[in-house]
Amino acid sequence: MESHNHSITHLFAQLGLPSETRDIEAFIEAHAPLAHELQLVDAPFWTAAQAAFLKSELDEDADWSAVIDTLDARLRRGA
Repeated sequence: MESHNHSITHLFAQLGLPSETRDIEAFIEAHAPLAHELQLVDAPFWTAAQAAFLKSELDEDADWSAVIDTLDARLRRGA
């Protein structure tokens, strides 16, 4: 099975979000800091489809999980 290295830019595109660097930074600034007790997939700003994708990838420890963890960390500490 082939493994892929995905970037945060690719993750945002996969989620159907604007994926330019400035858009990603604006998203993080708008939604950070994420409360410690709140799971990333349960954050209120995701659509049901986005949350399902994130949950699936994390549950399976799939190719996207590392970059999802990066986004999680960035949302918890802010921009």
